[in-house]
Amino acid sequence: METATMGRVLTEATIENLKDLWDVARGLRPADQARRVIVPDALVDTGATLLSMPTSLIRQLGLLQTSTKCVTSSAGMTQAGLYEAVRLTIQGRNCTMDVLEVPDGVPVLIGQLPLEHLDLVVDLRNRQLTGNPAHGGEHMYELY
Repeated sequence: METATMGRVLTEATIENLKDLWDVARGLRPADQARRVIVPDALVDTGATLLSMPTSLIRQLGLLQTSTKCVTSSAGMTQAGLYEAVRLTIQGRNCTMDVLEVPDGVPVLIGQLPLEHLDLVVDLRNRQLTGNPAHGGEHMYELY
C-alpha cells in the first residue's frame, strides 16, 4: 500500500536475492532461507534511475558488487557500487533489477527504470503509485 507524507510517495517493496531464488527453484536451498527484505516505506523517486538501497540492506541480502558507477546527487558527483540483480515486487508486480548503493540513512529509492519495468506511474494528484492508465492499469510491456 502506498502512503503520502509531506508530498512524497511511499510504497511497500519486497526485495529478494535472485541467486537464492534460483537455488530454491533448483532444490539447493529451502524456500524459507531465501534472503528477502520487506521495505514498508520505499520512496518513489522519478528523479532516480535505478533501484537504490542502503548498504546495510545490501549486506543483509548478501549481494555482490559487480562494478562502480559515477553518480550524481544533491551532494554532487561521486562513485557508487552497483550490485547484482534482485527480484523487486511492488503491488504484486515483479521485475529483475540491479541495485545501486546509497549510504545508510538514505531510504530505498524506486527510480524510473523499475517503474517502467513494473508499468507503474505516479499519480501526482493522489500521491500514489497506480497501474499505467495507458494500459488500463494492467501490467503490460510495449514492444515498439
